[in-house]
Amino acid sequence: MTPQLSFLAATLLLAACADHYTPVTFRTEGDQIVASGTIDHTTLSAFEEVMDENPGTKTLVLQNIEGSVDDDSNVVFSRVVREEGFNTVVPSNGLVASGGTDLFLAGNRRVLEPGACVGVHSWGGGGYVAAELPEGHPEHDRYLDYFADIGIDPDFYWFTLDAASEDEMHWMTASEANRYDMTTSAAPRLGTAAICDER
Repeated sequence: MTPQLSFLAATLLLAACADHYTPVTFRTEGDQIVASGTIDHTTLSAFEEVMDENPGTKTLVLQNIEGSVDDDSNVVFSRVVREEGFNTVVPSNGLVASGGTDLFLAGNRRVLEPGACVGVHSWGGGGYVAAELPEGHPEHDRYLDYFADIGIDPDFYWFTLDAASEDEMHWMTASEANRYDMTTSAAPRLGTAAICDER
């Protein structure tokens, strides 16, 4: 199986078997909180616990956040990250995709280190396929309202819907990241599809 098919199989398995995933866990490294896993309804309470244990820590490193199994929980969690004044970082060997990319954008200061992987795609669920919905459909509002509140151009949302279907992943280039002001300074070279599919 090619790396791309392997990633696709893993993505489909996550979507089909929501009970079989690793929820986000947090650990501290110096003055940073490091996160890995899949966002779900438990993520916010786990984050609040680590914040309480580490007052004053304001950098959230997204080591490997492949997405979420609950979009509403993801948006609520991401809003808290923004409200609490956190900066977000995807390290050179790190990966964010789908809801993980939305979480990255919550940072007040956002850093993509050289080689970081940033994945986007359309969403599907609840009987809806986002790319097939008209632009005025209320199912888009959860995301458009979130991006408006954190100062992200709504064109980014429409870009994600066109970039890849809900069962595929588009790994962004630095020029794409810069086009949508995803970072607070110019994004460097990002991870290629071949690298990102292996992570």
